[in-house]
Amino acid sequence: MAPISSVPLLDLAAQNRPLRPEIMEAIARVVDGGKFILGPEVERFEAAVAAAIGARHVVGVSSGTDALLVALMALGVGPGDTVVTTPFSFFATAGTISRLGARPVFADIDPDTFNLDPAAAVAAAGPATKAIMPVHLFGRPATIPQTSVPVIEDAAQSIAACKLGGLAGCLSFFPSKNLGGFGDGGAVYSDDPQFADRVALLRTHGGRPKYYHKVIGGNFRLDALQAAVLAVKLPHLAGWTEARRVNAERYRALFAAARLPAELIVPGDAPGHIYNQFSVRAPRRDALRNHLTGAGIGTEIYYPVPFHLQACFADLGYRAGAFPHSERAAAEVLALPIYPELSEAQQAYVVGKIAEFYAA
Repeated sequence: MAPISSVPLLDLAAQNRPLRPEIMEAIARVVDGGKFILGPEVERFEAAVAAAIGARHVVGVSSGTDALLVALMALGVGPGDTVVTTPFSFFATAGTISRLGARPVFADIDPDTFNLDPAAAVAAAGPATKAIMPVHLFGRPATIPQTSVPVIEDAAQSIAACKLGGLAGCLSFFPSKNLGGFGDGGAVYSDDPQFADRVALLRTHGGRPKYYHKVIGGNFRLDALQAAVLAVKLPHLAGWTEARRVNAERYRALFAAARLPAELIVPGDAPGHIYNQFSVRAPRRDALRNHLTGAGIGTEIYYPVPFHLQACFADLGYRAGAFPHSERAAAEVLALPIYPELSEAQQAYVVGKIAEFYAA
């Protein structure tokens, strides 16, 4: 076997290649059927996801971002409202709040989990707070705040990681997710039938029946091709998740054996963690990343700038130092390859190159 000289951050071809015949058959079925928007493929996929994650209702939508947006719309979030969330997440978490004319209110993260501190979230809520939005970041289940305020869970990175603890959860089927499609896709899940029905209404411009509109919605429909592809991949989700968990445990063993400096912090395990990312913390993060890039190892920074320091949120009035745990995480996190098909030799190469950096 040739020596390893590179490791990609993600290898979608390795995952999709064995499924190609089934996927192409599913695509051909949609093409021949001619039903490309919603329809039976989407309905079957929604039912299958509901069974897989233990939710009563699943509504397929056009992306993870639109899942967050339409869930907030279904809750009636709008101008004059606030939504409490984390400053450390993918932009859609806060961006969807602002798109509805509401005001994002941030609360800091727990430095050990990267997730929204539930006590800080409850403390940040006020009379105008319409929702609290925790994020199950990197696939690690977040603690749901104990509050009477409705909770919308951003579960884009954590499908099947935990049972629903709030009013609704929002999924993403972006290709890099544990269950990823061949483009954008998402879903809203809830145990509340009225809320789920509201989401289903809003995803088709609020029209029911068609061309008759009592409310204003949007075009948030999941297309049949994505649903068909995802339905082929869904039965493999549990196995892929277990492979990620095995890889995470192997990383911890390899890092322990390498006896690296204490400044490099490796993520610990947690019940339900599905490792959409495996993010270490390194005070010299940028230098380490440059070293790994030079060794052909793919990495990513999720996320380099917390929301309260983003230029588009300057009018919210936050300043540097407002959320120190989020700011430190943004300066230190580095995601390493963790995809299911990652080999033990590839992981050893990654850890070896990290050890090489610290030895220098």
